[in-house]
Amino acid sequence: MFKKILIANRGEIACRVAATARRMGVKTVAVYSDADARAKHVAVCDEAVHIGGSAPKESYLRWQSILEAARATGAEAIHPGYGFLSENEEFAQACADAGLVFIGPPPSAIKDMGLKAESKQLMEKAGVPLVPGYHGANQDRALLQAEADRIGYPVLIKASAGGGGKGMRAVDKAEDFAAALDSCQREAINSFGDSAVLIEKYVQRPRHIEIQVFGDTHGNCVYLFERDCSVQRRHQKVLEEAPAPGLSPELRAQMGLAAVAAARAVNYVGAGTVEFIVEQREGGSMQFFFMEMNTRLQVEHPVTEAITGQDLVEWQLRVAAGEPLPLSQDQLQITGHAIEARICAENPDNQFLPATGTLNVYRKPACTSFERGVVRIDDGVREGDTISPFYDSMVAKLIVHGDTREQALARLDEALAQTHIVGLATNVQFLRRVARTASFAQANLDTALIPREQAVLFQQESVGLPLAAAAAVAQTLLRERASAGVDPFSHRDGFHTHGVTQRRFAFEFGGEPVAARLSYERGGSLQLAVGEGAAQVAGPLVFEATPQGMVLQFAGQRTPATVYAQGEVDHVFTPRGATQILAIDLLAHAGEAAAEGGRLTAPMPGKVVSFAVQAGDTVKKGQALAVMEAMKMEHTIAAPADGVVQELLYAPGDQVTEGSELLKLSAA
Repeated sequence: MFKKILIANRGEIACRVAATARRMGVKTVAVYSDADARAKHVAVCDEAVHIGGSAPKESYLRWQSILEAARATGAEAIHPGYGFLSENEEFAQACADAGLVFIGPPPSAIKDMGLKAESKQLMEKAGVPLVPGYHGANQDRALLQAEADRIGYPVLIKASAGGGGKGMRAVDKAEDFAAALDSCQREAINSFGDSAVLIEKYVQRPRHIEIQVFGDTHGNCVYLFERDCSVQRRHQKVLEEAPAPGLSPELRAQMGLAAVAAARAVNYVGAGTVEFIVEQREGGSMQFFFMEMNTRLQVEHPVTEAITGQDLVEWQLRVAAGEPLPLSQDQLQITGHAIEARICAENPDNQFLPATGTLNVYRKPACTSFERGVVRIDDGVREGDTISPFYDSMVAKLIVHGDTREQALARLDEALAQTHIVGLATNVQFLRRVARTASFAQANLDTALIPREQAVLFQQESVGLPLAAAAAVAQTLLRERASAGVDPFSHRDGFHTHGVTQRRFAFEFGGEPVAARLSYERGGSLQLAVGEGAAQVAGPLVFEATPQGMVLQFAGQRTPATVYAQGEVDHVFTPRGATQILAIDLLAHAGEAAAEGGRLTAPMPGKVVSFAVQAGDTVKKGQALAVMEAMKMEHTIAAPADGVVQELLYAPGDQVTEGSELLKLSAA
């Protein structure tokens, strides 16, 4: 076994690899960029080497610097994690040339499977089922349009060298093809340095089911069963689970054997994932087609570890060191059910725009690393860390395991409820809503689940005004009691000798002003009224402090609650959900947005890719005005109303901060 390895990655996967290496007695070397100088992955490794600037192309994509770091620290092997250089055959070959072991497949396998078009041709020869499509090398625009027309709409354009939903667009009709192709090719160039695309028939009601495979240098190859990754947004996975619900043992074996055949076709070594698209047909039958092979460890590998009891990173290290696979196919078995939720810094209610900021609060459920039946957290951040615009938006992976899918679902909801993040927008509450939908609960899965359930997924308030206001009032009283100490004359507790004392609170909730009135009754009881007129909710307010926050009772509800005050904003977390309520003083700023008139601002930090208009152009509401790139994804800025473009304030290629005014638009 290796004595020391270098981890050529960052964030949670670097921490994940380091954890297994430490357990196996293997020393680790971290690499880091300017932005990651104080990152968690740097702290958990035995050594760390600075390799460049914050942008990936200045650091984590500079494989020459990574090789120099490995040589300087005496590392014997390099683990690439996933993303960055993990599927770069040039880097894998450079490792071999430098006398270092690349903990992954041979360069030839990466090359054969790295280009989607060529891999489809290989799979066809190996007898693996394929989706109808065009996988040729000719990238003439007219030819690509003609091929899409021949295949029949809807079609899917995919970056040939891509993955993770980048450089991918679904096209419903011929007239939209050219614009979608342009966007795919731009993203492909930015993410992979290759604009080539392939075109496939867009399968209706598809499920995304992938098979974990493993090969060694002794000719052995096995599959460690499947994962269902159908719940996606923008072709990026949101929830993954293993095993796939409703998959018969016969179909599982067929897909597993097909995946092994795909791996053997390229003499595969190490961990890999063969991804299939599964068409659900009338009567419940399913047919699977090869999509692609990811020649690396997958983000969602923990659910496979949970149901098999195997550490896949340990398997990687052992195979890379020349050992045979730890288990044969007939020794592998499935136990229970596991689900993974990707917690990301993004705003689901604003088209999943990436968010940046500081993790002012980052509280996690209690977890145990690999034992079955518990909650597991894989992350690369700590409370106080900053989520920057330079890297992927994922904050953490939350993995649960249970004896049944129903038990795993219950554990997932409880663990998400105990995940408290304040300081930037996240998808934690959205994940809870997805897991609670009828479609997911009943395993009615396909890649359109989120659009199908959008009525219950977006712009939903789970806590409600009365409970949010009561929690904010109770938190204020608890804070005042704590600050007053033992001096009875400093307590704002409503003490009086006669009558009823009232105290007024003012809040903003959901963009609307809210009045609240707290009455101190004789004997110390509290009465709270929230709102005015017919909408008013009133009743006794009872609360007590707990180590986790408080237990709150108001308006017929009794619930644990935790409130984190950030300035004048109270972030309220309950088992039902989470919300925010603001002090009414913030209304002084409420008119600013309206006063800005025709300003159009950047919704997140990033780079201006292009403008679709010029000064003097007349535009219609909804018309595309500009394209921005942030966190490796493109986002279109559209006109909020009809108008005339007065001025463009930036040029393509400029970096902008969140809220920067991009252009001026006057009323038509």
